[in-house]
Amino acid sequence: MNPLDQVLQRSFPSVMVPTREAVAPMPASGERLLVASNGVFLEINRPWIRLVRLLGEFGWRSPIPYGEAKVETEVRCGSVPAELVAGFARMAREALPNEVGAWITWNASSGAFRLVPLPSLSHSPDHLKYERPQLEADEWMVVDCHSHGRSKAFFSSTDDRDDQHDVKLALVLGHCHSAPSVALRLCVKGRFEVQREVPSRWLAALSAEVV
Repeated sequence: MNPLDQVLQRSFPSVMVPTREAVAPMPASGERLLVASNGVFLEINRPWIRLVRLLGEFGWRSPIPYGEAKVETEVRCGSVPAELVAGFARMAREALPNEVGAWITWNASSGAFRLVPLPSLSHSPDHLKYERPQLEADEWMVVDCHSHGRSKAFFSSTDDRDDQHDVKLALVLGHCHSAPSVALRLCVKGRFEVQREVPSRWLAALSAEVV
């Protein structure tokens, strides 16, 4: 086999799902394919989250001698503190009329969350370009936040391109001059899962910030 293909297969392996036991856990952060009797699944492993999503089903029924896989979501970091979401709302209000961005991160060693402002390279009421910050050891981005100034919260085609390769929650706050509107989704390597219900603790904290 070509050496480059060998490296690629080691970094992104395919695993046959056994029929009589669970698949061995991934030893480190990364991604792999799970080939099962009910389709091909993508498994993503991070210290803060583990996800299994169906990539595709087989085109016809055929006896495949593997076990079944299932869609899974395991959040390992716990709940994101509402006060950090409220802290970002304050940043967004102070940046008006321009957009602003921040990350909410989680440290796998200490278990601590923090709000990390994103250094702005350029911004306006409908545009934001920022520099990705240097995180501490064992620190992972969990929520990618940005504001829409006085406009409503929504995910644009630019957001779709920016989020294409990430594993994260994406949060947009709009109407930052008053009671904020909120858009939230889980980004899974190009799959965008809109969260219809924003955590009530976040909404309460945002309401408390309205001046």
